[in-house]
Amino acid sequence: MAAVSGLMRRRLEQVSGLLRRRLHRTAPAALQVTVREAINQGMDEELERDEKVFLLGEEVAQYDGAYKVSRGLWKKYGDKRIIDTPISEMGFAGIAVGAAMAGLRPICEFMTFNFSMQAIDQVINSAAKTYYMSGGHQPVPIVFRGPNGASAGVAAQHSQCFAAWYGHCPGLKVVSPWNSEDAKGLIKSAIRDDNPVVVLENELMYGVPFEFPSEAQSKDFLIPIGKAKIERQGTHITVVAHSRPVGHCLEAATVLSKEGIECEVINMRTIRPMDIETIEASVMKTNHLITVEGGWPQFGVGAEVCARIMEGPAFNFLDAPAVRVTGADVPMPYAKILEDNSIPQVKDIIFAIKKTLNI
Repeated sequence: MAAVSGLMRRRLEQVSGLLRRRLHRTAPAALQVTVREAINQGMDEELERDEKVFLLGEEVAQYDGAYKVSRGLWKKYGDKRIIDTPISEMGFAGIAVGAAMAGLRPICEFMTFNFSMQAIDQVINSAAKTYYMSGGHQPVPIVFRGPNGASAGVAAQHSQCFAAWYGHCPGLKVVSPWNSEDAKGLIKSAIRDDNPVVVLENELMYGVPFEFPSEAQSKDFLIPIGKAKIERQGTHITVVAHSRPVGHCLEAATVLSKEGIECEVINMRTIRPMDIETIEASVMKTNHLITVEGGWPQFGVGAEVCARIMEGPAFNFLDAPAVRVTGADVPMPYAKILEDNSIPQVKDIIFAIKKTLNI
């Protein structure tokens, strides 16, 4: 019996050791965080860090936000810091700008940036120009944030991209996050900035989960405004995009890599001030450039990128004309098939890349 018992014990120890070795070799599952959760986390941390920070907008408090981005914040911080407003963008944007001038740090949420047209006088004439007009004596530390660009089935008046509109205006900083890491790092940097910052989110990205690196989980995590990120290294062509189209560009790059075409994909992250140096360095390496955006073509973000490349040192490195992939030059249709044809798709990006490379 003792011999049998000893044999069983040795076998159990062997099995236990094997399991331990296998478990040790298994990498821990990466944390998945949606863009919605990342923005919520970033705002929560800044509200906790600085009592001057507060959030106001339509349905941001008791309803937890129209897109649930502010979920739980009203219960945690109360009526004085998470404030439901009437449906009056001009009114509550003006209140927010005044509060910023008085020393607070408001986060002004537009239910969609299409509605920011109701408040554009406050954003441009009051927020963006005051620091300059006061000779540097009156900062306006405010964040204007909300979903921007095309969603799904919401037609012409709710599908506009305002990256070029606000990127045009001196005095504003404009950021456009793509994934969860972008969203958290940029919203925190925007809140801490002493200038008015426009944060252009995307409704279709709110529920998309991304791997969340350990450094992004820190309360001290920030992404500097004005710095782009190379999401994929490549040697044949530079592909520049912001917001949701970054994902489309990465999909196109994966497809083309099977054909031997290596695309360098740049996530702009910031529209203004634009990180043209990162784009220039990439173009000097790949000798080709396309830009991708959901907005209209005339006077768009891609047009500005192409102009800056033409005017700078990278122009002489181009082996072919730069190409823009944009939304169609029409108000957004309601019908789904027309909507799909009005927004850049992966196939459109692949076609543009092959055209540029003359393949």
